[in-house]
Amino acid sequence: MTTAENLDQPQIAITLPDGNVRTYAAGVTGLEIAQSISKSLAKAALAVTVDGEERDLSRAIEHDAKVAILTRDAPYALELIRHDCAHILAEAVQQLYPGTQVTIGPAIATGFYYDFARDEPFTPDDLVKIEKRMHEIVDADSPFTREVWDRDEAIAHFKSIGEHYKAEIIGDIPAGEKITIYRQGGWYDLCRGPHLPSTSKIGHAFKLMKVAGAYWRGDSRNPMLQRIYGTAWRTEKELAEHLHQIEEAEKRDHRKLGREMDLFHLQEEAAGSVFWHPKGWTLWQALERYIRAKLKEAGYLEVRTPQLYDSSLFKASGHWDMYGDNMFKIRESVDDQGREKFLGLKPMNCPAHVQIFRQGLKSYRDLPMRLAEFGACHRNEPSGALHGILRVRAFTQDDAHIFCTEDQVPSEAADYFKLQLGVYKDLGFDKIAVKLALRPDVRAGSDEVWDKAEQGLRDALTANGLEFEELPGEGAFYGPKVEFHLTDAIGRTWQCGTLQLDFVLPERLDASYIGADGARHRPVMLHRAILGSFERFIGMMIEHYAGKFPLWLSPVQATVCTITSEADAYAEDVAKVMAKAGLRVEVDTRNEKINFKVREHSLAKVPVLVVVGGREAENRTVALRRLGGKDQELLSLDDAVAALKLEARAPVPSEGVTEAAF
Repeated sequence: MTTAENLDQPQIAITLPDGNVRTYAAGVTGLEIAQSISKSLAKAALAVTVDGEERDLSRAIEHDAKVAILTRDAPYALELIRHDCAHILAEAVQQLYPGTQVTIGPAIATGFYYDFARDEPFTPDDLVKIEKRMHEIVDADSPFTREVWDRDEAIAHFKSIGEHYKAEIIGDIPAGEKITIYRQGGWYDLCRGPHLPSTSKIGHAFKLMKVAGAYWRGDSRNPMLQRIYGTAWRTEKELAEHLHQIEEAEKRDHRKLGREMDLFHLQEEAAGSVFWHPKGWTLWQALERYIRAKLKEAGYLEVRTPQLYDSSLFKASGHWDMYGDNMFKIRESVDDQGREKFLGLKPMNCPAHVQIFRQGLKSYRDLPMRLAEFGACHRNEPSGALHGILRVRAFTQDDAHIFCTEDQVPSEAADYFKLQLGVYKDLGFDKIAVKLALRPDVRAGSDEVWDKAEQGLRDALTANGLEFEELPGEGAFYGPKVEFHLTDAIGRTWQCGTLQLDFVLPERLDASYIGADGARHRPVMLHRAILGSFERFIGMMIEHYAGKFPLWLSPVQATVCTITSEADAYAEDVAKVMAKAGLRVEVDTRNEKINFKVREHSLAKVPVLVVVGGREAENRTVALRRLGGKDQELLSLDDAVAALKLEARAPVPSEGVTEAAF
């Protein structure tokens, strides 16, 4: 189909997403292609992809290409909106606060930010003014226009107007590379693009969130800048949903709930390590007993390995070179030649498990061997990255390593997937995304080995009917990995369990078994975790459940509360009966009104209040009140205990009733 108005110009073939091929004059723009298809498409168009590269609608296309018109529903559109919001933010700031220098302003996961150099700090009132001006700039509907500048002239220009940070950025761009500037009305900025056609296309679904400090280029030796964060979405509805999620996240913050429920605390003297209180440790133990029972059922052998190792082990495994900056190292001694000998705290359990496998001669009949450990690990996380119990330096992994033959990989992977997904279902997570992280740039092992490992995981996922997304460059240095991303109650995602297929570590650490042919062979090593780290998973669960755990996991499953002091003795008797049945129970006989007790124990997220007074003592009954409910259920003591005992059963047949609190 020919749509070119000037057939004397060179013609190019444009292939559309539906496979339809249209002919246009060279130099046609994305907007012109959209207009030739339909007026409605041209009106909705935001950008275009040319052979997969995102471009402005106004950019000329000079060669045959595959072209797709991007509208607001396209996945990339949201990134464009957020990127443009960063430009709008910078323009608004410089209009309101002349003399402020701009630096960088990218789109990020839920919005955008821009870093500014300004002597005076921005205040919350400033953010209100800036946001108002941003809406005015959007309404002005100024077009985004692209210009190509000479590099040296661009440096000189930005220096001349006092934009020294921008000049420095341009100076770092290699000579000969194009310098592109985007204008919106009278304001302009250095940018690769692309951008929306005009400012009005951004819409008004954005909001400025906060101001934070940020060092120039992320280096603490450089000046401190002011970073303004914002969030931006396609529609006002999406913005409202996001703001509601933030509000919910604040209510569910595991640090806040951890204090209210008396689960744990953190303090500067042990930065990155958790002080577990009795109730928090009870929660931990309930989760550990559940996982241990599931592992036993699945044929795992539990082991325990040391914390401190000579550096030679980590050098042999590759961790010393590849992961050394994240390890805690201890200088043990210095020899006569001044050579230092170092020890390292283990950051992961895999080299230690290989040492157990290597003890004694192994036969193919011993495989698969599944070694599991609730292994304590330490990683030297930057202090600024620490966050409650979600990001710590000392943590415990529900780690396991499966040593098997290549032929056993499909069945072992299938068993793992079944175990993994079953655990997540038991723990209240049913929305799970699966991703396959592929070879990173810095890695151990040959490309042939990586090809085999990556294809092995692809085949395992496909064979088990699991849809997955591939993540290039995000695998471990010794092998690709399957990642499980859980979605919580308010729509956030958390990367938890992993399965890694590794041909490298058994080779590096000289692990072998005797095959049926009588020769030595290298085992395949499957690294797998279900929860990841207990600390992080518990923090995630606190926020997912907002502290309202299912009964089998709750640190305190029931509190017996008295209405009057005449029921004190009966309350103690009720608690003893419940504890004997395996329930974790406390008693509250304080001389306080029952409504006060209900509020206090509700704040502590106790799932069941067992209310007793004189009448209940006389009739040997109890009134059960559920967390968040207003109604009470009157039952005989025996019936109440039987019902709670059944409800408190952990979801592992061999585990039985939850044990009483220690």
